[in-house]
Amino acid sequence: MLRLNKRFNNARAEFTPYGFTCEVWTPSRMPRPDRHNEIELNLLETGSLTYLFGGHHVTIEAGKLAVFWAAIPHQIVAFDGDQPYFVVTLPLNEFLAAELEMDVVNRILCGELLTESCTDACDPLKFRQWEKELRACVPAYNHAVRLEAQARLLRFSQGLSQRTDVNRPRPVLSRADQIACYIAQHYRERLSSQSIAAATRLHPNYAMNVFRRAFGTTMTTFITLHRIWHAQRLLITTDESILVISLDSGFQSLSRFNEAFKTTCGCTPREYRKAHRTKESLVTFNQDR
Repeated sequence: MLRLNKRFNNARAEFTPYGFTCEVWTPSRMPRPDRHNEIELNLLETGSLTYLFGGHHVTIEAGKLAVFWAAIPHQIVAFDGDQPYFVVTLPLNEFLAAELEMDVVNRILCGELLTESCTDACDPLKFRQWEKELRACVPAYNHAVRLEAQARLLRFSQGLSQRTDVNRPRPVLSRADQIACYIAQHYRERLSSQSIAAATRLHPNYAMNVFRRAFGTTMTTFITLHRIWHAQRLLITTDESILVISLDSGFQSLSRFNEAFKTTCGCTPREYRKAHRTKESLVTFNQDR
């Protein structure tokens, strides 16, 4: 099968999800910033990429794994060399479930683009294998790549936690990004526009307006999406009941969870679980108790 390297599609709607991917991209300048709610990993074998990231220029050098939260506006404005590079996108809820060092998680969610000081010589081989196996669309391969990507992030996190970056610059997030960051860290709790505004030191009306202008949606919808993504992961990877999953995801009632899930996903949580469990992982569920 002929593989076509990807380039940024200027026509894609902002905040359209990529999902879990490992793809080969051709370096090119982006006519506008991109935003999506996955954690993004970049790996170059040669050359470099320079992003305008959250209002600052950041350069990613070859051989150093770079990790950032792609909800922060990011735009490639320069590059050195024309060799393809790897891009991995990992849904935020899977990133948060990976149990990385909390300092590293907070730095990423607060708008830092992090890179390793030491390289892993095996990375190009790993990323090549991930890209090939995800292209094969085999559920067992998909599951294996997800586990390996999380394991790679665990090593990345451990390496960073042992560094002392006392002079690292503090990122300056926009008001909307501050709100998005707070929601990403607290969506499993009881949230309201008033509590979010208070946490980010904004007036509730101002917070709602600035967020809608930046993200094209309401804070309530954004919170619900985070909770749905969290529930999707649990539905596929655990045998917990629908009720337990709904509460663990931040919903206050099973009826509200079922309603929001069907509106967002087009099916019930039970139907979603049955459709996405691989044959190897099917078990007898004790749901809706």
